[in-house]
Amino acid sequence: MAFAKEYDVVIIGGGVVGTAIARSIAKLNLRSALLEKNMEIAFGTTKANSGIVHAGFHSQPDTLKAKLCVEGNKMYPTLCQDLDVPFLQNGLLMVSYQKSDEANLKEYLSQGEKNGVPDLKILDRDELLALEPNLADNVSAGLLAPSGGIVSPFELAIAQSENAQTNGVDIVCDCSVNDLTSTKDSVTISTTKGQFQTKIIINAAGLFADNIARLLGDDSFRIKPRKGEEYLLDKRVGNLVSRTIFPLPTPNSKGILVIPTAHGNLMLGPTANEITARDEFSTTALGWEKIYNFCQKMVTGIEKRDLIASFAGIRAASDRGDFIIEFSPSCERLINVAGIESPGLTAAPAIGEMVLKMVREKLTAEGITVLDNPNFNPVLPKRLRLSQMSGTELDAAISKDKRFAHVICRCELVSEAEIVEAIKRGARTLDGVKLRTRAGMGRCQGGFCTPKILKIMSRELNIPVSEITKRGNGSKLIPYTAKELL
Repeated sequence: MAFAKEYDVVIIGGGVVGTAIARSIAKLNLRSALLEKNMEIAFGTTKANSGIVHAGFHSQPDTLKAKLCVEGNKMYPTLCQDLDVPFLQNGLLMVSYQKSDEANLKEYLSQGEKNGVPDLKILDRDELLALEPNLADNVSAGLLAPSGGIVSPFELAIAQSENAQTNGVDIVCDCSVNDLTSTKDSVTISTTKGQFQTKIIINAAGLFADNIARLLGDDSFRIKPRKGEEYLLDKRVGNLVSRTIFPLPTPNSKGILVIPTAHGNLMLGPTANEITARDEFSTTALGWEKIYNFCQKMVTGIEKRDLIASFAGIRAASDRGDFIIEFSPSCERLINVAGIESPGLTAAPAIGEMVLKMVREKLTAEGITVLDNPNFNPVLPKRLRLSQMSGTELDAAISKDKRFAHVICRCELVSEAEIVEAIKRGARTLDGVKLRTRAGMGRCQGGFCTPKILKIMSRELNIPVSEITKRGNGSKLIPYTAKELL
C-alpha cells in the first residue's frame, strides 16, 4: 500500500500541547509530523486560553499536574525568549475575604511548598495593598507566588509549531483524522489529506482526544468538556492590577479571576460549566453579570464600559482528574496526552519533554537507534513590532521596508509590513493574521482595520476577497469581490 508519507512519529493536535510536543520531538533525528484539523495552529482551546503561567500551588501533590506545572513554569523565561513570545513573570495572588479563610491560604502555601513552588508567602492586608493598591476593601489576606506569570498562548503555540517546522517537523493543517488502524509495527492514519503511516502516534487532540483513542479501541478515559466565558477589557484599565488575582478555588475550578494580559489588557473570568457539546462557544448576559459582580469584590475600578470583547473556551477535562500521559492499554504504538486542562498551558513545555523521553525509550527498546538532531536550533528570529519600536528603530525599519510606515491597525499599532510577514509565516485566514499580529484585537475589534487586512491578504495570497475566511471552512466573511468591497 502506498502512503502519502511515512513517519517515525505523528502528533494529532495543533494546540499549545501538541506544538510543544512537536518542538521537543524535533530535537531527535526522526521523521515526524503534526496533523491539525483546523485551518491553522492554535484555533482550538488554545485560542481561548487565559494565558496564565501558574506557579503550582493549586495542584495536589504527587500528581502529574503538580510535577509538570512546576517544571513547565521554570522553562518559560528561556522558552519565550528563544521563541520571541510575549511573557511576563508578574506573579500571582490568591486572596481571602475573612479571617476564617486564611487557614485555607496556609493549606495552599503548604501544598505549594510540597510541590516545589519557590518563594511563596502569605501577606496581610497592608502588605497586599503595598503591592496592589486597587484590591477591594473586603480583601483581608493573600498568598503571593512570585514565580507565576502571563503569556500569549496562541502566539506561543504558533511559535512552537514554526520552530518545530524549521527543525524538520512537517506541519499539516486542515487535516482531519477519519480513521486509525494498527499493526504490530505501525499505525495507519486515514485523513482528509490522504494516508500517513507511523511507528508512534501521539494523541494530543484536546477536546476530541477520547474520540481519537477509541479509533484504536481505547476506551480508557472520557473527556468531560467544561466551558468558560471570559471578558476582555480595554487597555485603559490594564494597570488596575499588576498580578493575576485569584479567589480561593471552587471544587471544579480555580475560580473567577482578574488577569492582566501579556499585551496590557485586563481579562475577567472564566466561568466553569460542564457541558455536553464540544463546539458550543456562546457567551451570555448571565455569564457577564456573574463575572463582573464577582471581580468587583476583588478589585476596584472595573467598569462595564471598558468591555471590548467576549469569548468562551472549552477545557478538555477528563474523568481521571489528572493529566493522562501514557501509552494506551489497547495499542502499544499510541501515546495518549489527554485531559490536559489547567495548568496545561504552564505544563506544556514539560509535557513535551516527557513525551520526548517516552518516544526515545520506546523506539530504543525496539532496536531502533535514536540520535539527537545535530542541527536543532531552539531560537526563532526576532520579529519587528511597530508597537514596540523606538523612533530610531522605526526610522531604520522604514528605510528597509516602507510598509512599516503604513499603520493598518490603529488600536494595536500594527503595520502593513507585519501583516505581510504573518501571511508569509503561514496565515491563511483573518484570525490567523489576528493571532500572529494582534491586528483587530484592540478597542474597535477590527472595525477600522479589517477591510485593509482583507485587501492585503487578497493581494499577497492572490485570491479574491470573497474567498478569504475568518477561521477556515464555513466562515467566509463577505460574498463580494475585492473590487466591489474596496
